[in-house]
Amino acid sequence: MSASPFWTLKPADLFRELDSGESGLKADVVVRRLSELPKVRAKQGSWRFVRLFLAQFQSPIIVILLFAASVSVLLGDQTTASIIFVIVFASGGLGFWQEQHAADAVQKLLALVQINANVIRDGKSVEVAVSHVVPGDVFLLDAGDIVPADSVLFESTDLFVDEASLTGEPFPVEKKAGVLPEDTGLSRRTNTVFLGTNVISGSAKALAVHVGKETEFGKVSESLRVRPAETEFEHGIRRFGYMLMEVTLLLVLVMFAVNVYYHKPVIDSLLFSLAIAVGLTPQLLPAIISVNLAQGAKRMAEKKVIVKRLASIENFGSMDVLCSDKTGTLTDGTVRLDGSVGPGGAPNDKVHLFGYLNSYFQTGYRNPVDAAILGTGDQDISGYTKLREQPYDFTRKRLTVLLQKDAHSMAITKGALAKILEVCKTVEKDDGTIVDIDPEHDAIEKQYEEVSRRGLRAIGIAYRQFDQTPNGDVESGMTYLGLLLFSDPLRPEIVKTLGNLSKLGVAVKFVTGDNRFVAAEVVRQAGVTSPKVLTGPDMHKMSDEALRATVGSVDVFAEVEPNQKARIIVYLQQAGHVVGHLGDGINDASAIHAADVGISVSNGADVAKDAADIVLMEKDLGVLEDGIREGRVTFANTLKYVFMATSANFGNMFSMAGASLFLKFLPMLPTQIMLGNFMTDLPEMTISSDNVDQEWTSSPRRWDIGFIKRFMVVFGLANSTCDYLTFGMLLFILHASPTQFRTGWFIENVVTAALIVLVVRTRRPFFRSKPGKWLIVATVASVFVVLAMPYSPIARTLGLEPLPAIFLAMLAGVTAFYVVVTETAKHFFYRAIRV
Repeated sequence: MSASPFWTLKPADLFRELDSGESGLKADVVVRRLSELPKVRAKQGSWRFVRLFLAQFQSPIIVILLFAASVSVLLGDQTTASIIFVIVFASGGLGFWQEQHAADAVQKLLALVQINANVIRDGKSVEVAVSHVVPGDVFLLDAGDIVPADSVLFESTDLFVDEASLTGEPFPVEKKAGVLPEDTGLSRRTNTVFLGTNVISGSAKALAVHVGKETEFGKVSESLRVRPAETEFEHGIRRFGYMLMEVTLLLVLVMFAVNVYYHKPVIDSLLFSLAIAVGLTPQLLPAIISVNLAQGAKRMAEKKVIVKRLASIENFGSMDVLCSDKTGTLTDGTVRLDGSVGPGGAPNDKVHLFGYLNSYFQTGYRNPVDAAILGTGDQDISGYTKLREQPYDFTRKRLTVLLQKDAHSMAITKGALAKILEVCKTVEKDDGTIVDIDPEHDAIEKQYEEVSRRGLRAIGIAYRQFDQTPNGDVESGMTYLGLLLFSDPLRPEIVKTLGNLSKLGVAVKFVTGDNRFVAAEVVRQAGVTSPKVLTGPDMHKMSDEALRATVGSVDVFAEVEPNQKARIIVYLQQAGHVVGHLGDGINDASAIHAADVGISVSNGADVAKDAADIVLMEKDLGVLEDGIREGRVTFANTLKYVFMATSANFGNMFSMAGASLFLKFLPMLPTQIMLGNFMTDLPEMTISSDNVDQEWTSSPRRWDIGFIKRFMVVFGLANSTCDYLTFGMLLFILHASPTQFRTGWFIENVVTAALIVLVVRTRRPFFRSKPGKWLIVATVASVFVVLAMPYSPIARTLGLEPLPAIFLAMLAGVTAFYVVVTETAKHFFYRAIRV
């Protein structure tokens, strides 16, 4: 590349340097440059596997265990060290395999909603993933597209780009082909477009110069490395980790001190204390979370819901407020042109024609209103040519095209009525006479309110004629012509769907740019009686405190601007809600990004899909309802593992701590503790396929660390009660030796922990809730493997020996007793907390 910045070079020079042209790159050049992409993009491929594998061993406890095993090697205890290494690496390998499998499944789903670029290669237009755009690619831009690379323009038509995410400039920037001086600042480079920015209106052809880390966005991301905002679920996991760390640290210190005090070997005491820490820690939690989320994403994909960010699934299930536009959700999204009327209310063909001309020649993002106008297809527009355009923005709320016919120029504007009237001085009445607008203003407003109360959306039309082609702003001194009226019928199932969402504990709030009368009427038709409406102008007048106190009770936010959508989301979050936002337009991107769960649709604007966590294949609240249920199933199965692992492990560790006080030998070898923990975790790897009771999905649920602590203590103590019963049988009935004691408790510990999963997985009596098939199979298999271990060739290595048949009979009795105790504890526990 030339040493000169690319914005200072003519397109012809850049084409030559990049071995490209207006017909795009040749296939062999594309292949070569794609192979070079890892050099300029984030490292991918095999390094991802290495990082994922190493991540399985980043837990501080695992690191300490590996250190302790290394010490055992130095002290000559090869057997203990080998067993620790095998268990640690088996656990890590299992976690790696599960997470890698989950990651692959998610990548396949993401391919369904990837952002594509329209590039020209070998003279043909093709769609490729944005990540596959290479330097020298020629690509096409239209309204709603995301720019795939830092590029120079060589053709443009009325192109306006939103660069707020890069430069902070809140208004769209006009872009044109040209050459600029070297010292031109980033925000003034009007001949270039930058990766990650999005097109508001117009069209263009551009030449990709920089991709990946070499782009302006790439430089910023490399220097800042900003992490995505922590989700509600991730916050809960982090708090849960802190709780475990506190309990674990306390246990390790106390147990080590007690064992040393009783003159037990220091190394054995250290390993024993560390093993207790491992036993209390759900080692496979990261892998199980990944598997649960991936399986949840696959089930949701079957419901036409594609998950882009896995952690958002849990938030999806926790969501208790959904903000959504009404178009396409309450209504069927097929906007129809119902008529065109003049200021007096009579049908007016001129209003229809001028609206058609505006929609036909505008180059902004095509919306249902334009589609409805152009769908009539019965207007003669021959002879009209477009001179220029003032694109729509969310401040002016209007769009103007300047046209020419027979040497005369005319500006036609359509948009929100209030914004149209701001630029009008006169009115063309139904009989064709033109009068001053001031005396007519109230009548126009009244007409607008009347049609709005009928549920019709009204768009204002105005025009201005010129003798000579004007320069500069044409939106002044215009003549108001009339209204275009639109209808959008309700979805036939919407009343039922809203009722179902309400039963799921999700409050739906409608956020729309439509006027208050239309919005309120449509929501009433959908079954919301006496909806409370708050308008954008009223929001402007409210203090932050007043708005924060009000948003929770509002049903409809009407006449809102895009930045107000994000403000609504933030205040709902501050009120303690988990908030989702469903939108598909350019103006929804900031709200989608601000929400706990950002939701878009597959045919939405690229910028909306890019900001979203979840993409719906259909814009339908019914699809969303199915997705919410699946999100709650995923959340429920994750919590099941946490409940099972923490309660059983806490009980075991409590038993171990007590036993070590009155026994002259370690109640269980460190390797046996870790092996037992591994064996009880194995069946729980299938928890993602478990059946979920209806009460788990009937309402939003969130992480409650206090609840987890109470569950851990109550059911841990129930577990410990059975452990002490086993101690008594081993010591006073069987008069077990240390090896027999450890064998007996190891078997009882794993068998009861595996079987009790089938009890604590449900709030109902266990026989009234059917477990998943694979959970039953894995649990039974784990039990048989553990029962066989004392009789296997590796028994001596593991510190186990065969036990008399009477012990197995006693084990069956202890297990039955444990089930009864746990069922009783479960009944009183859930009745006391009433959740």
